[in-house]
Amino acid sequence: MNNELPKTKIDEKTGIEYHLEGDYYIPNLTMQKQEKITLNKYGRMRLNYLKEHKKADYSIMLLDGTLNTHLKEIQEQATSRVEQIIKQLKDNSDLTEEMKNTDMLYWVGTMNAIKNQAEEIVFNELIYV
Repeated sequence: MNNELPKTKIDEKTGIEYHLEGDYYIPNLTMQKQEKITLNKYGRMRLNYLKEHKKADYSIMLLDGTLNTHLKEIQEQATSRVEQIIKQLKDNSDLTEEMKNTDMLYWVGTMNAIKNQAEEIVFNELIYV
């Protein structure tokens, strides 16, 4: 009588393949190779938000292999949107290029306020949703 277990088996319900290690069957699960990306400020903020506040979405995207693609899209959209909003706010303000030379502190302060305002809009539109 042969009591030796098969080296591999496939679960018919799930289709998952298992291999024998000692007396236990271990599933042959691997994650797909993901594109390497460098996250900027907005990508890192979105990643942290997903990890802390949207754990299910984070886990699903991580396991599906779509997390890096999602983060890349969000950071590209956020960067583009911030630049667009800054341009609009700057055009609607009283800033001129001449002020860079004549009243630099006012120009820098106003530009910082515009950038902060643009980023706050983008955080609410793209990052923290």
